[in-house]
Amino acid sequence: MNIKPIILLTAALLTGLSGYAQQRNADSVANKPSSTVTAKEDFKDDWAALSHYAIENKQIGAPKPGEKRVVFLGSSIFERWKTTVPEFFEGKPYLNRGISGQISPQLLIRFRQDVIDLKPKAVIILAGSNDIAGNTGHVTNERIMDNIKSMVELAKLHHIKVILCAYLPVYDYPWRKGLEPANKIIALNKLIKAYVVANNLILLDYFTPFADERNGQKADLTVDGVHPNAAGYHIMADVTEKAISKALN
Repeated sequence: MNIKPIILLTAALLTGLSGYAQQRNADSVANKPSSTVTAKEDFKDDWAALSHYAIENKQIGAPKPGEKRVVFLGSSIFERWKTTVPEFFEGKPYLNRGISGQISPQLLIRFRQDVIDLKPKAVIILAGSNDIAGNTGHVTNERIMDNIKSMVELAKLHHIKVILCAYLPVYDYPWRKGLEPANKIIALNKLIKAYVVANNLILLDYFTPFADERNGQKADLTVDGVHPNAAGYHIMADVTEKAISKALN
């Protein structure tokens, strides 16, 4: 029996089967849905935290006819207000745009998105304390004022009334002890008051009702010597409403 043809036939069949299997594997891989790995978005370039209120701003939209919208621009003093005494903002056209830890140049960067684009009638600017708290020798009251002045000029250009705040007193920062900020805040407040007078703005004095004999905060109005407690925010609410009424009337 001549087995040569049988061997050749078997080899051909095995080659064909191997090719078929390889093709099936290739087709299976080609038709299998690719597993996409979603890269985590990197926000290192968002130094001013524009992403913090971006979605909320879009959802709010433009003011309703007759709405006298007011934006609160600042850092943790304002941001904590929303959680400590939330009822102050309920049912009012007040938009709190505080972000904890922010310094005045960050507020300036956020000014277009978190103030101008929201089309308010007025803006309350509370700036300067975090600049002083993070002082490494380069932050001066003059530089803080430069940032405040730029925000004021932008607001005026867009017909937004400006309310500037005299900052709350601080005797010492719990997280940066030894900076002796009390006199620096007093000096900054003097510059703010002079600028308010020279430019026909509204002054919102948060310093006077909080100050104790050391030019720190009264113990019964604060949680840590820097941030108000509920009683402190109720005092802030009273003087704030008066300033808003003066600005809008």
